[in-house]
Amino acid sequence: MVEDPCRKIIHIDMDAFFAAVEQRDFPKYRNKPIIVGGKPDTRGVVATCSYEARQYGIHSAMPSSQAYRLCPQAVFVKPRFEAYKEASSIIRQIFSNYTELFEPLSLDEAYLDVSNNTSHQGSATLIAKDIKASIVKKTHLVASAGISYNKFLAKIASDMDKPNGLYLITPEQGNQFVEKLSVGKFHGVGKATEKKMHTLGIKTGIDIKEQSLPFLLKNFGKAGHYYYNIARAIDHRPVNNHRYSKSVGVETTFQVDIKDRRQVLQHLDLLFNKALKKLEAKKMAAQTLTVKIKYHDFVQITRSKTLSKIITDSTEKNLILEGLLKNTEVGRRKIRLLGVTLSSFKDPTQLLKYQQMDLFE
Repeated sequence: MVEDPCRKIIHIDMDAFFAAVEQRDFPKYRNKPIIVGGKPDTRGVVATCSYEARQYGIHSAMPSSQAYRLCPQAVFVKPRFEAYKEASSIIRQIFSNYTELFEPLSLDEAYLDVSNNTSHQGSATLIAKDIKASIVKKTHLVASAGISYNKFLAKIASDMDKPNGLYLITPEQGNQFVEKLSVGKFHGVGKATEKKMHTLGIKTGIDIKEQSLPFLLKNFGKAGHYYYNIARAIDHRPVNNHRYSKSVGVETTFQVDIKDRRQVLQHLDLLFNKALKKLEAKKMAAQTLTVKIKYHDFVQITRSKTLSKIITDSTEKNLILEGLLKNTEVGRRKIRLLGVTLSSFKDPTQLLKYQQMDLFE
C-alpha cells in the first residue's frame, strides 16, 4: 500500500507541561529550574522539569537524588495532577474546534487529523499555528507542533524545534528526512533496541532501509515490519479518536529497599488487588498478568503470564505470582520498586461467550 500524501496530520506536544503549569500558576517559579516529582531525599523520580533545569542535564524518569546533585538550586515541586488535567481538558476542547479526529496520547500530547479542515486555505501548517495561538490565549501555556502526512513524521517533527516549535515535513521531504535520521530519534526505538541496531551496523534510517524484511523480522521480531515501513517514511496508522487503554497497572516505590521474598509477595498481592479494582471500574477483563521489579541498582525486569481464562480475585494469584518470581533474584537482591499490570483486555461478556463455545466444541 502506498502512503497517502494527501493526509494532513498534526502532532501537538506541550512544552515541559507540568513544570510550565507550575510556573504559570506561581510567578515565583518563573525563570527558575523547576523539577516536578519526588523530593531529593525520597525515592522519587523526575516527572518533568522546566527548560531551565534541562540545561543541567536533568530529564524525566531521572532519580530525584541525581537531579539534585546536578542542580542543587533546583526547586522541587510536588505534582498537582488536578491542575494538569484541568489545563489538558481546555486544550482538548481547543482541538475539537478544528477536528473531531484527535487522538490524545497523554495529558500533554495528541495527534490531530486535519485532512478535511478547509479553514486557513486548507493549510495544516496555518491550522497548527492557530492551534498554538489558541492554547496560549486560553491557557497561557506553550506547545510545539509537528506537521506531516503521517503520524510517525508528525511526531518526529514536533521535536525538531522545541520549545515553541513549528516544523513541517512535506511528502517530498519524507524519504530523505528519514534516511538521515539517527535510529535513536525513531519513535518506537528505545535504548536497548538502539544499542542492538548499532551492533548490527544500523545507525541511521538509510541503514534500516538497506536491510531486507526477513533480516529485520529475524532480529527484531514483529517490530521488524514497523521498522521496514518507517525507514521508507510509511506509516498508515489512522488518528484514532476512540483510544482504549491497553493495560491497567499500579506500582510502588519503597522508601527503604526490601529483600524478603514473603514481603515482596505481600506487596505484589496488594498491587494485584488495586489493579483488579481499576480494571473492574473500566468494566473490562484481562488475561495477562505482568510483574515489574526494579532492583536497588535500577536494573529492571518484567515477567508475564497469559491465562486461558479471565483474571479475577478468585484466580490462583499466589501460585501465579510465585511462578513469575522463579528465575529472578527476588530474595537475593534488594528491590526499590514493584509493579503489577493487567493486560490483554477483553469485553467480559464476549469472553464468556467464547469460553462457552470452547466448552461445547
